Amino acid sequence: MVYLLLKEEDNISNETNTIIDDYNSLIYTSSICVMEIIQLYRIGKIKSKDFKTVATLIDAIESEFFIKILPFEKVHTETLSKLKVIDGHNDPFDHSIISQAITDKLILVSSDLKFKNYTKQNLDFVFNKR
Repeated sequence: MVYLLLKEEDNISNETNTIIDDYNSLIYTSSICVMEIIQLYRIGKIKSKDFKTVATLIDAIESEFFIKILPFEKVHTETLSKLKVIDGHNDPFDHSIISQAITDKLILVSSDLKFKNYTKQNLDFVFNKR
């Protein structure tokens, strides 16, 4: 099971491609990531010719891209409350995503190297170079 956190401008690394191409892999994203997508769409940082509204974009995540959206639940907040935040990493959305991946024992794929610092706290992390 894989928890994917990639941005549109990211290139897919060989390691990430291997994970994605494995038909046994299930791809997930967090409802926290979806909240970020909604916000970026609203302020114009995400634009799409294919999706005229944010609702159609969100629907496409599961129906067209086959990425299951996982809800952020109380059990994730418990992990979040115990997470040791690294110096200089103040993004509460990232902390929530990391906590969810740790709790659900999912591989988190991201282009953000700060995530690597959480592997000592049981985060299974794969770096995807941009």
